[in-house]
Amino acid sequence: MSAARDPRPLTGEPLALDLLNTRWNQEGVTRDLLDDTEGLAVWLESNGLTGRHRADEAALRHLREARDALAAAVHGSPRQAAPLVDAVLAHGRIRARLTADGPAEEPEFADPDRGPAWLAARSYLQLLERAPERIRSCAGGGCILHFFDTSRNGTRRWCSMASCGNRAKASRHYARSKKS
Repeated sequence: MSAARDPRPLTGEPLALDLLNTRWNQEGVTRDLLDDTEGLAVWLESNGLTGRHRADEAALRHLREARDALAAAVHGSPRQAAPLVDAVLAHGRIRARLTADGPAEEPEFADPDRGPAWLAARSYLQLLERAPERIRSCAGGGCILHFFDTSRNGTRRWCSMASCGNRAKASRHYARSKKS
């Protein structure tokens, strides 16, 4: 059975930020993809996690906890957020192995329902190792989405040039034309 189409305006970000983007504003109303297990199924499918993880109430509860921990880490004090993120990470580990193709690492979870939450928290650590200054919140007024800035010069400001970027430019143009 295939999950419904993902309704979010921004997808395809690294897993940690994609989890944060399960909340978004639409016409002045905050929507939440993780309101129920159907939304969880959509998120799992959008991130290629469907075959390995179930869309059940326990996984949904753990994923919401991870989302709250990541939001605290992105928006708050790292010192205060660290225990929250660490609590999510405490439920899994990376197992190093030697395979026929060479060295490999794979995640292990004592409880498979914690897998998606752990993977998202691990993704956040990887982003911090790669370039923490490129973890951004959209500068669009009223937008609550997040992105990892992969632009060449690192100056991306909006989740999408087509939506928030265009609105900001149109607003500036209107303000300039109103002054004349």
